[in-house]
Amino acid sequence: MRFLPVFLDLKAGPVVLIGAGELLRAKLRVLGAAGARVRVHAIDGDHELGLSAEDIARVEIATGDPLTADLSGVIAIVCAGAGDVGVAMSARAKSLGLPVNVMDDLEHSSFIFPAIVNRGDVVVAVGTGGISPVVARRVREKIEALLPARIGELAEFIGSFRKSINERIAEFPLRRRFWERVIDGPIGAAVLAGRKAEADASLKAISDPSAFARADKPEGSVALVGAGPGDPDLLTIKALRALQDADIVFHDELVSPEILDRIRRDTTRVAVGRRVGKPGIGQDAINKRMIEAARSGQRVVRLKGGDPFVFGRGGEEVEALRAAGIAYSVIPGITAGLGGAADFEVPLTYRHEATRITFLTAHKARDAEAVDWSTLTDTRMTVVVYMGMTAAPAVRAGLFAAGRSPETPVGVFARVTRPDAQSAIGTLRDLPELVRRIDGGPAILIIGDVVRHAGTLRRQTPNKIISDLLDAAE
Repeated sequence: MRFLPVFLDLKAGPVVLIGAGELLRAKLRVLGAAGARVRVHAIDGDHELGLSAEDIARVEIATGDPLTADLSGVIAIVCAGAGDVGVAMSARAKSLGLPVNVMDDLEHSSFIFPAIVNRGDVVVAVGTGGISPVVARRVREKIEALLPARIGELAEFIGSFRKSINERIAEFPLRRRFWERVIDGPIGAAVLAGRKAEADASLKAISDPSAFARADKPEGSVALVGAGPGDPDLLTIKALRALQDADIVFHDELVSPEILDRIRRDTTRVAVGRRVGKPGIGQDAINKRMIEAARSGQRVVRLKGGDPFVFGRGGEEVEALRAAGIAYSVIPGITAGLGGAADFEVPLTYRHEATRITFLTAHKARDAEAVDWSTLTDTRMTVVVYMGMTAAPAVRAGLFAAGRSPETPVGVFARVTRPDAQSAIGTLRDLPELVRRIDGGPAILIIGDVVRHAGTLRRQTPNKIISDLLDAAE
């Protein structure tokens, strides 16, 4: 390790920035984002630096020769696009004992700029000794994806209580255990979820911090997590973190194996969902098992296909968790209707053509018969039907009875966002036949004029395209 990572106190004095062009402006943006006071020597005479009102208050435009300028109180020198001036400035800086960075020039630099993950009070610096900034940026991107957006707020929250709590806990190991329990438990989760007032009240309610730290039984919680429609890359960052932190995951049958592979290897996995026509353990039993696991101190994830609150019974599970006094959070996912629309390029709304969307579910024919189809007569409404393959004839009959034209465009989109995704496009008249063309679900039905815009050829194999063209030729 050639360069020791250190953090420079930017309140100690100004940074001198020397250079020209976009390289100078790029470094100025980095320093400005860090809150530095900057003295800028634009050696090309271009002082149009694109400064915001906030930046102007911290930036001084210097017009003299940087090689003879007064450097009293300066804490560091940065050269970006400075050419030979940068090399000469490096020699001067080193003679004065000032840290200097000459961009892309390790020989004349005494410090380098790392790739930075900035979360307020939490800052992560990634360096490669200056030999591969692109690798550093790629590592930074990975860390960005893993760190909660509010991790800096959590650090600030802990800092606001640290002195008062430490005064009440004499033993250092016990202090550490206290803060570990706060960060890893419901209080930390509340801060990361943006519920700071709730976290504040919970921490203040701890009457005996030492007893809290010594408690053997950890506090459990439940996260209702949307797994999305199937593509693991569509998991949200927050969902991925929950899967990595979980002690036990209760998952639906329809959650793809690729998403289950994102769960930490030593986490217990329990399949609790069911497919159409097959028995499941029932919602009451699922609720009971989640509550029992949380009460035993485990971090529980209820992993649901799509979004927990779109035909996923997430509302029922939240009610059960509230009644049981279990700490919980909800992490949304991309629902199948949106995932399928994006996958097959069906715009669910379209200017002057489709201005409303209705989502409904029709597991069985009797579900479709219970729908008030008279509310779906508007031809500018896109109708998205979940779990509608079995009930396709009843869906068609209901829309016919409501007055929708038999020529209304319809698409059946199966296993959306997955490698084996499949579609069948036609009209409302042909809906049952379109379903028969699909090699199994899960599938959604999209009904409305917007289906005419579908980019279905993109997801079809060459053989399927040729077959369709031959059929059309006949």
